[in-house]
Amino acid sequence: MSLHDLFREVMAIYEQDKQEKLSKERRTFQLVTRAIPEALKALPFLPPDRYMVKGSVGQGNWTDVPWVAVMDQEVTDSTQRGYYIVYLFSEDRRRLYLTLAQGVTETPKDEMERVKRGIRQLIPAGERVRTDDDIRLGESKRAKDYERSVAAYIAYSFDDLPSDEQLARDLETMIDYYRQYVERTEPMAPPEQVFSYREAVEHIHSYISAKGFYYTKEEVANLFLSLKTKPFVILSGISGTGKTKIVQWLAESVGATEDNGCFALIPVRPDWNDGSDLLGYVDIKGEFKPGPLANVIIEAENHPDKPYFVVLDEMNLARVEHYFSDVLSVMESRRWENGRIVSSRLLPRETVGRDLFLPPNVYIIGTVNMDETTHPFSKKVLDRANTIEFNRVRLDHLDFLRDVPTVAPQPVGQELFAARYLHLKDVYADYPKLVEDATKQLVDINRILEPLGAHIGYRVRDEICFYLAYNEEGKLMEFDKAFDHCLMQKMLPRLSGSDARLERALKQLFVLCAGFEPDGDYSGALDVSYARYPKSAEKIWRMLRRLEDDGFTSFWLGA
Repeated sequence: MSLHDLFREVMAIYEQDKQEKLSKERRTFQLVTRAIPEALKALPFLPPDRYMVKGSVGQGNWTDVPWVAVMDQEVTDSTQRGYYIVYLFSEDRRRLYLTLAQGVTETPKDEMERVKRGIRQLIPAGERVRTDDDIRLGESKRAKDYERSVAAYIAYSFDDLPSDEQLARDLETMIDYYRQYVERTEPMAPPEQVFSYREAVEHIHSYISAKGFYYTKEEVANLFLSLKTKPFVILSGISGTGKTKIVQWLAESVGATEDNGCFALIPVRPDWNDGSDLLGYVDIKGEFKPGPLANVIIEAENHPDKPYFVVLDEMNLARVEHYFSDVLSVMESRRWENGRIVSSRLLPRETVGRDLFLPPNVYIIGTVNMDETTHPFSKKVLDRANTIEFNRVRLDHLDFLRDVPTVAPQPVGQELFAARYLHLKDVYADYPKLVEDATKQLVDINRILEPLGAHIGYRVRDEICFYLAYNEEGKLMEFDKAFDHCLMQKMLPRLSGSDARLERALKQLFVLCAGFEPDGDYSGALDVSYARYPKSAEKIWRMLRRLEDDGFTSFWLGA
C-alpha cells in the first residue's frame, strides 16, 4: 500500500478499533507500528544506520493521539526526550500533522521553549512548514501536551491528503530542517552517568518517588542489591502494589526504556509449557522465529555496555520450571573467562544460525501473585532468585501531586549493575570477616531447617555473601538490616506445610530473629522494632498466625 493509503486507513478505522481491547492483532496496531514505519524506512533519505522509525497506538490502552516518530539516533532514541520528527493524528482523526516536536515526558518547559525558538529561526516565512501555535490535536491532556511540544508542522486533512510524492517531499524538507538544527547543537541524549551505589539508589528512589509510587529508600536499595547479586529476581505481593512499575521506573531512571529496546515487558501466558514460547522455535520452513526473550538477548549481545531489563509479568501463570528451566540452568553456568562473565550455550547454532548465550547485561525480574490461577514455585527456582515481597500500600502518599520536582533519567553503563562476584572465594578475598559472620548465622539457621529438609546449600550461602558484600561496598545498610533482607528473600520462601515440625522450626526462627519466644497468642499487635531481624520476625509471626488459624501456612499466603 502507498503511504497515502496507509495514513488514510488509520484515520478511517482507528475509532472503530479503539472500541475493542488493544491487541497486536488489530489492523490499526499493525498499520501504525509496522506498515507505516516500514514504508518510511524505505525512503532513500532515511538511512537506517542513522534514523529510527517507531509508531505507537498506546501501551495497555489505546492512545487518543497515535503517532509515528522518526528519530535521529545521534540525538535521541526515545520519544520521551530530545527532539525528533513525528506524525501526529488528531483526536477526531480528521487531521494529520507532520511535526518537528520534542519529548514531553522528560523535557523541562524552559528547555522546550529554547528548542522551539531555535528550530523556528531556521525556517523561512511563507514555507509549507508552519511555525505558529495553531496546531489542533484535541482536548485531552495528552493532545495539549503534544501541541506545546511542536516547533514546526505541516497540516493535512483526511479529505485532502496529498499524494505519496508530496508526502515524501514534505518529509524530506522537514528532515533537512531537523539536520540543520542537529548540526548546530550538541546531541540531546545525555552522557552516561557514573554513580556510586549510594548515589544510584538516591537517584532511582527520587525518580520513582516523583512518579507517585511510595517505596522507601531501603526497598530501592534492596532491589538494586538483589539485581546486582543475581540477574534474576522475583517480586511477589497482592495485585496493584506496583511490582511491575517499580522495575519499569528503575529501568527508566537509568535510561532503559521500551523505546530504546533496553526494557521489555513480557506477559506470561498460562499455556506456556516449554522454552520455545519464550526463546523461539524453528518453523515448518526450517526458519528460526525468535521469542521475546531471544530478541532482547540478541540486542544485549550487540550492546554489552548497556543494561537490559526484562519483566516476566505474572510469571507463575504457567509452570516456571517448564518454560524457564533452560534459562535457569544456563544462568548457573556463568563463569569468568579472560576477565569476562560468560555462560554455557542457551540455543545452538543449528537452531538459531549462531550460538546464543545468556549475556551478563540481561536482568530478568518476574512478578507473581499467588491465587487459584497460579502455580507454586519449586525450590529449584527459589534457590536461584531473591524473592522480594511487596504487600504494603500507602494510598495517602500524595506528595507527587504537590510541588515535587521532576527527576530526569540518567543513562548509566552496564558497570553499575554488573556482577563482581561469582564464587565465594571472590568475596572472601575482600571481606573475610563478613563471610565468616554470615556463614556462622547461616549454620545456625540450617540446624533449624534441616529436620524439614528445607536447609540451604552452597549456592544460597554464596549469593547471600555476594549481597552482603555489595551492601558493604556501597554502605547502603547496616549488616543486620541487609542480612534480614537475605533471610526474608532467600530462606523463608522455602517454608510451607502443616505439621508440628514446621511450627517448631518457625518458633525457633522467630527466637533467632526477635530475641524472645512467641507466647502462642498471635492475634495481638507485635512490636519488633527492637528485633535483630524485624522484617523476618514479622513475617514468621504472620506465618505462625496462619498456621494456628488454618492448620497450614506458607510464605506465599497473606496473614
